[in-house]
Amino acid sequence: MKDNFEITRGRPFPFGASIVRGGINFAVYSPYAQSVWLVLYEACVEEPIIEFPLDTSYNRTGHVWHAFIRGLDHGIKYGFRVRGSSEHNPVDERIVLLDPYAHTTCGGQIWGKPFTIERDGQRHTFRISTIPQNHFDWGQDAPLNHPLQDTIIYELHVRGYTIHPSSGVKNQGTFLGITEKIPYLEDLGITAVELMPVTDFDETANDHVNPKNGKKLMDFWGYNPISFFAPKAAYAAHNANENQIVNEFREMIKAFHQAGIEVILDMVFNHTGEGGKNGPVYHFKGFDNKVYYMIDEKTGNYLNFSGCGNTLNCNHPVVRDMILDSLRYWVMEMHVDGFRFDLASILGRGRNGEILSNPPLIERIAEDPILAKTKLIAEAWDAGGLYQVGDFPHFQRWMEWNGRYRDDVRRFIRGDRGMVGAFATRLFGSADLYQDDGREPYHSVNFVTCHDGFTLQDLVSYNQKHNWENGENNQDGADENFSWNCGIEGPSSDPQIIKLRNKQKRNFLTALLLSQGVPMLLAGDEFGRTQNGNNNAYCHDNEISWLNWDLLKQNEDLHRFTKTLIHFRKKYDMFRRQRFEIKTIDGLPEVSWHGLKPFKVDWNNPQVKWLGVLYLGLPQKKEPDVFIMFNASPHNQTFELPAIKSNKKWHLFVNTAETPPDDIYSEQKAPRLANQTKFMMEPFSSAILLGK
Repeated sequence: MKDNFEITRGRPFPFGASIVRGGINFAVYSPYAQSVWLVLYEACVEEPIIEFPLDTSYNRTGHVWHAFIRGLDHGIKYGFRVRGSSEHNPVDERIVLLDPYAHTTCGGQIWGKPFTIERDGQRHTFRISTIPQNHFDWGQDAPLNHPLQDTIIYELHVRGYTIHPSSGVKNQGTFLGITEKIPYLEDLGITAVELMPVTDFDETANDHVNPKNGKKLMDFWGYNPISFFAPKAAYAAHNANENQIVNEFREMIKAFHQAGIEVILDMVFNHTGEGGKNGPVYHFKGFDNKVYYMIDEKTGNYLNFSGCGNTLNCNHPVVRDMILDSLRYWVMEMHVDGFRFDLASILGRGRNGEILSNPPLIERIAEDPILAKTKLIAEAWDAGGLYQVGDFPHFQRWMEWNGRYRDDVRRFIRGDRGMVGAFATRLFGSADLYQDDGREPYHSVNFVTCHDGFTLQDLVSYNQKHNWENGENNQDGADENFSWNCGIEGPSSDPQIIKLRNKQKRNFLTALLLSQGVPMLLAGDEFGRTQNGNNNAYCHDNEISWLNWDLLKQNEDLHRFTKTLIHFRKKYDMFRRQRFEIKTIDGLPEVSWHGLKPFKVDWNNPQVKWLGVLYLGLPQKKEPDVFIMFNASPHNQTFELPAIKSNKKWHLFVNTAETPPDDIYSEQKAPRLANQTKFMMEPFSSAILLGK
């Protein structure tokens, strides 16, 4: 076999495998390796067809090992073996390592059945690097570049979104599966989908067992990446070869763009699926443990700011470049529109975990010319206690998942004392967090629920987490959820409890979809999806995590409510402000706050659990005035309505206290109020009046 190939010196750049005329160039970084072998495979099998030892002089430039193999084409599969120091390369040299720059991988095509290799009498999960061709007809596809203030994000899991039989799609649980749901999403009105991790991971890497049924649990969410470049092969409906995998992803992107919907990827650059000392070996541990991970110099243990066993050494120059290369690849070759960075505060830590005042990686991402128009969203905290919501180093680019918004809105809506001021601040874009450093309301990504925690249905149905089926004795997941079960824990047939829960769900949606900033909706919340009180469903590949689309029929009224508010938000600029500054219209503030009496809010009274906000419409655009009221108290409250121009009258658009379909009207059919001076609100309700 060696006679069929010719190995020459090759080039040290670019990293990874590059198809060039006559063969393939390979380049990998491993500074302390003493020996490196290039291992070639014809298929996803344990035994390679050939190994090439790389010459320490001829095939090495600086810290990069490289070779050009004449006669190879893109169908070849490959990996590396490394012999090095116990400090930098503390792995068995027999292990074939995945190329960190591999654009596709082999070994994870069948969900739940990873390819394994035997070593010392045990089976180990194994991935082989593959080389896709970069041939795809994008047609006229181009970035959508929706303005931040116009963005409405919808967070979903690729498999969980359509794997349930009720989804009605042909290609369940795949990229093509969610493509089949684009008409639904387009009708709903969202402008961007945020996909939970789609880069390769091992879904079987979970040792826990469900104590309820004895079944092995999964790493369903995928927040333990094996690759930063390769799409998850099992998410492709057709994945017999590497070209099908990448092109199916591209087909999905192209279809979303044709519908006017952007695609944001949830990227995990804070740790990898290699875990701690006893974790598996895929790549970094073998190429250079101390470069790619933060290591305690005294103990030799992995620093664990991620809570997942290791922490990526993000601000090492080589790791920094790899992250930038990954992001550029997804933008240039896969046409992705933006990124959400999991535990993004780790991106601002130095090699020893210290907090950097001017973190170079975060700045480079913000200033990178290729990424100039991509959306950048930080989860501005980590598992090491660093919490940077409102204080993330943003360089006028970075948006933030606003955890303060989630907590304050939950607390106000459930009726906590002393929350009216915080609630108003969150409704108006969190100026306390973003105004002083020059950012605007749209830098706040507002959410009430996300994949972490309760769904919206569970938020109003459970006081406590119910994670017993996770196999961790209910110790995982957040203990404080600021939730309220409305009178009984879990499902209820009591009409009064059902009514209260329905009101509360609509109250949350009203606040979320009409707050300044960028709203993010968790997939399925618009039709009452439940996880049965599980607030950390990362491990469930079953009905707990799958969307049951039958609920859409059962809860069509909630879906209609959500959809109507989304389109209402999109129609009027007043809900998509680009500034915190409040100007005047005909001598009145364009935005004003109200208590039970106009322009009077007792901000310092902890008993005040109601609030009104009035937006004045622009006369030249013939916009209505919009008065939004919330009553989070257990008693009826009567608002004196602010006066509006004599040629306008108040009309009822939303009243969550009413039984559907009277909970929300179309603007055209919104009934005129009989009483134009007062409006009585039921306990735990919200209402929207239109002055027109």
